[in-house]
Amino acid sequence: MSIEPVVLFERRVTTAEILYRMPDYPDLLQSFIWQTHDVIPKFPRLRRFLDHWRLNIEAPIHSVSICAGSLTGVADFSHADVEFRLH
Repeated sequence: MSIEPVVLFERRVTTAEILYRMPDYPDLLQSFIWQTHDVIPKFPRLRRFLDHWRLNIEAPIHSVSICAGSLTGVADFSHADVEFRLH
């Protein structure tokens, strides 16, 4: 008798950073941040968004970083000791 692992599907705030290349400037990476509520670990909304991007936008995706947080609970907050500004 084998025991199957239980996969919990939980809805969380999901943030994706998409690095992509513009067709006119292929040597430069640009960043796009997209946030939604999604079901982890499958991320169906994010997958649909990325499929739409690949089919309809002429900017090829370089990479995607995903962060998923809890919908409830205490938020972690920390402050920066130093601020840098580029002019």
